[in-house]
Amino acid sequence: TNPARRTVMLTRVEKAQQKWGGSHTVIDNWLNERQELIVLYCKIAGFAPYDKKDHALPEPEQIQSFCQLLMDYLSAGHFEVYDDIAKACEKKGLESQKLANSIYPRISGTTDVALDFNDKYAEVNKEDLLEGFDNDLSVIGESLELRFELEDELIDNLFSNHTD
Repeated sequence: TNPARRTVMLTRVEKAQQKWGGSHTVIDNWLNERQELIVLYCKIAGFAPYDKKDHALPEPEQIQSFCQLLMDYLSAGHFEVYDDIAKACEKKGLESQKLANSIYPRISGTTDVALDFNDKYAEVNKEDLLEGFDNDLSVIGESLELRFELEDELIDNLFSNHTD
């Protein structure tokens, strides 16, 4: 897992909150949830300031919490935010719609990675050996980073065309 990813993801969510914060309650809540997800990811990955001792694996409860928050975040995106954005993009015309339509399938790819991770680790317990966990954590980290980037593009599309 790559500690630089932590900085990139946290910086990006902070910028997103500064840029779009207060303009839409659903998006505010969603970005706050994203921030929680990133912080928990960093704890599990053992990034500073949450360094792991001797490369110890995280507590099963932490992994379960991460999976739960991950599923909540994905659900909020799919069932609240994306619908709002899709409707707004339709109203704004073809360019906005085209952009949204090109981004959604790419976001779906990251959903599959998250669902696989959840299937594998949501029920984890102390007896599990967690072979390949660090690698899976790295994969989900990359996938989330891409997802956040794509989601920001969608949000940006929503607001950049709404300033009239």
